[in-house]
Amino acid sequence: MITAKKKKRKSFSMEKVMPVILLLTAIVSVLTTIGILLTLIFETFIFFDRVAIGEFLTAQKWYPFSDPGSFGILPLVSGTLKVTGIAVIVAVPIGLATAIYLSEYASDKARRTIKPILEVLAGIPTIVYGFFALTFVTPILREFIPTLEIFNALSPGIVIGIMITPMIASLSEDAMSSVPRAMREGALALGSTKLEVSLKVVLPAAISGIVSSIVLAISRAIGETMIVAVAGGSTPNLSWDVTSSIQTMTAYIVQVSQGDAGYGTTIYYSIYAVGFTLFMFTLLMNLLAQFISRRFREEY
Repeated sequence: MITAKKKKRKSFSMEKVMPVILLLTAIVSVLTTIGILLTLIFETFIFFDRVAIGEFLTAQKWYPFSDPGSFGILPLVSGTLKVTGIAVIVAVPIGLATAIYLSEYASDKARRTIKPILEVLAGIPTIVYGFFALTFVTPILREFIPTLEIFNALSPGIVIGIMITPMIASLSEDAMSSVPRAMREGALALGSTKLEVSLKVVLPAAISGIVSSIVLAISRAIGETMIVAVAGGSTPNLSWDVTSSIQTMTAYIVQVSQGDAGYGTTIYYSIYAVGFTLFMFTLLMNLLAQFISRRFREEY
């Protein structure tokens, strides 16, 4: 009897303590986010006290280490968009094809085999992907494109596409699996083939989840660091040539963070301005994913 009372008292205490612990955890997460955002904003303002915001947004050269330095963000944005565009071209068809297969064609055994392999791809460290792009993918591409430089946009773009494929495949497959079975059976009963059901019934019904997965994958590609730092090079240039060396926003932050600039210099504060620009890119992409998910969500 006494033991039962002690257990009941202990259970009651845990019921009171756990909500407080969970609330504190949530508060820490929110405060951390606010702290990071405030740090970016304050340090970025210091940078814009020294460099005109008009020059930062419109100048076409990024030479921070020259004298005088040139701080036009466009070459870094160009490099980032080139790599991201290539990654999307690679990842979207493969990811959607994989999702359709897993959702509509694969047996339970095949699904249990393929899904863990996709998760392994998602868990490989990005530095490994970077050296894979530099030492394996680039030499193969140079056999077909002799003018391809050692450091280029094409190779890291392809490898980033491989890296984000599991995200698109997994999230899209979840969205397709949530489509009611009755919709498939009704289409099949009307004489549709399995491919027609997949492309004309299931895919449109799951479009909100699919588009959200693609947008989130694009955000992941924009923020990728080590692959482009290893295989992309460090030459910011405003062009759409994918065979030459580039520099992305994240790669520049890595370069300066390695000690190329002293604390308190304009170059040092430039990494916060670049980081804030990158933050705005990813924030807009995440907001777009949430909007698409709410706007086109199907209720079953």
